[in-house]
Amino acid sequence: MLRRNFMRNRGRNTWVLLLLLFVGVVIGGLIGEFFKGSIGILGYSKLIGFQPFTIDLEVIKLTLGLMFNFNVASIIGIILAIFIFSRL
Repeated sequence: MLRRNFMRNRGRNTWVLLLLLFVGVVIGGLIGEFFKGSIGILGYSKLIGFQPFTIDLEVIKLTLGLMFNFNVASIIGIILAIFIFSRL
């Protein structure tokens, strides 16, 4: 019984962590973009990922790509999300 409850809480905690990280990145990114004119360091960003590429198989054409644009404020948002999660 105790083991089953532990596993259930562990799965829920993973989803809560992912949700908090997502919210931290989004809100941090928005704050960084909004204040990049007045507080320049918050708007410094780095693009991470791979450019879109296309696979053409004559029957189907598939284009894949994934890019993340992290700025200093979004990194601060990630740190705050981890801190909040550790307090739960």
